[in-house]
Amino acid sequence: MAVKEVLRMGHPLLLQEAQPVTRFDTPELHALLADMRDTMAHLDGAGLAAPQIGVSLQVVIFGVAHNPRYPDAEQVPQTVLINPELTPLDDEQEDGWEGCLSVPGFRGVVPRYTRLRYRGFDEKGQPIDRSVTGFHARVVQHECDHLMGILYPMRIEDFSRFGFTDVLFPGLVGVPESE
Repeated sequence: MAVKEVLRMGHPLLLQEAQPVTRFDTPELHALLADMRDTMAHLDGAGLAAPQIGVSLQVVIFGVAHNPRYPDAEQVPQTVLINPELTPLDDEQEDGWEGCLSVPGFRGVVPRYTRLRYRGFDEKGQPIDRSVTGFHARVVQHECDHLMGILYPMRIEDFSRFGFTDVLFPGLVGVPESE
């Protein structure tokens, strides 16, 4: 469909809680998903939430195959997740570097649950129920935070590990990140 402008940190829509999707498999939902996929692919993202392109609905997409922005990251299946519910499977958390298409040029270390279960629906309204670990779990948490009006810098605990990517990692082409 089209590559959309990604809203940047400071835009009020990014701080709002998104609305649940009430109708599945509609032309409007399919058009939104096409725009999200085009935008994510254009920017080499690992994920994108609908609020990032100005649509306040509980819709995220994510997936990582081989991506130059994070060459060492494990693969994550291409997923559409609507009206998600996340449940940590234990209390273990791990710090990891994240970036965000809405916070361009920056990276920060964010604690995330290492194991979680996520449930929701695909674009046709079919249920999704997965238990995941590692980078997959990090990506899901990052994207679903957008649906609650949370950007990753709000989760940073140590701001000595937050800054411009080119300053933190001079000469490094790709930095593992969630988005």
